[in-house]
Amino acid sequence: MESTNEELRELSLLEQIESDPNINQATLATKLGVAVGTVNWYLKRLIAKGAVKVSRAERKKLRYIITPEGIALRARLAVDYVERSFSVYRKTRQRVKEHASAIRRAGYDRVRILGSGDVADICKLTCLEQGISVVNDKSAPTLVLEGYRVRLEGLK
Repeated sequence: MESTNEELRELSLLEQIESDPNINQATLATKLGVAVGTVNWYLKRLIAKGAVKVSRAERKKLRYIITPEGIALRARLAVDYVERSFSVYRKTRQRVKEHASAIRRAGYDRVRILGSGDVADICKLTCLEQGISVVNDKSAPTLVLEGYRVRLEGLK
């Protein structure tokens, strides 16, 4: 099984090629935030899988064509990404609901969230739905975000 990062890069690469078959590797590298050599490696893998074909558009210019296999791969990668995202969302909400219950049992009605990004947004939404105010007070219990992990600190 490929790692999530590899699948996301392949998905991004296929989407970029689909939107512009005349795109070059340097532009792909810039858009994906990776080195040109990395793009070249991924393209070779996609070509070996039969997901992408290459044709010469001009003497030194290549044109990338997504094959039917590539379209199927893009669809599968997109579905896998959405399923993983929903799984993270559900697990994070469940964990935060458990923390919200512990916060209430300890007599608090507010929490501080230490972290940012999508997981922080899920935490904020879940806390507000549970009637827990989100504050920036260091004396409040704190949800500490470490990647996808949510830890509760500061209960007395």
